Amino acid sequence: MKAKKSLGQNFLMHQRIAERIALVAGLTKESVVFEIGPGTGMLTRELLKRARKVIALEADGELFKKLHIEFAREILEKKLELIHGDIRTFDITTIPKGYALVANIPYYLTGEIFRMFLEAERQPSAMTLLVQKEVADRIVARDKKESILSLSVKAYGTPKREFLVPRGAFIPAPNVDSAVLTVRDISRKNFNTKRHEELFFKLLHAGFAHKRKFVRKNLAEAGLPQGDIPEKARAEDLPLSTWLSLTKRCR
Repeated sequence: MKAKKSLGQNFLMHQRIAERIALVAGLTKESVVFEIGPGTGMLTRELLKRARKVIALEADGELFKKLHIEFAREILEKKLELIHGDIRTFDITTIPKGYALVANIPYYLTGEIFRMFLEAERQPSAMTLLVQKEVADRIVARDKKESILSLSVKAYGTPKREFLVPRGAFIPAPNVDSAVLTVRDISRKNFNTKRHEELFFKLLHAGFAHKRKFVRKNLAEAGLPQGDIPEKARAEDLPLSTWLSLTKRCR
């Protein structure tokens, strides 16, 4: 199959890596997995070995037809539900509760997919995603500097960079290396209400609005509380606990 640039396709072609992704996802025989963009089915095969059911959403019509033939038996046995559609318009509420999200996602949709699933009414129990190494490093804050993305993910779960995947593992090879990132223990335990959740993100965006300014200045300009934040602190220096504490001060 020739990859379509418009769909951000980079097909994972190493079975051992697909197996390792399925293993770190921590699936059981009772797991229901939602996979975005099964592509050639390399990862799908490994997920089917471990989960009770896989629901796979494929946007590419040509690939969808090939997958239907390739996995005809699994579809007949209802172990695989193959859906033709775009993740950006897909209704997440149709996925059974308690599902795990496992996927090699298009890089250009990374941020959108994190927002879509973590902020969804029906969140996944865990996420295992193949993303750009740089994005994985930013989410886990390997340089000890937080970002809107890292704090947004940590507000809902515990992210961990599991292992690196070289660019040569894909066809076509992307221009960057990749990494498998897991987010476990996903919940809304940090938010009492929807309003509380909205205020948290309002604070985050205000705090990071002007990176060269100290965070107290950014928050003051937005009319938001500054709490006990040090005078010279920047938004990237503050841990999740500080942002959650500030959120409680908002009215």
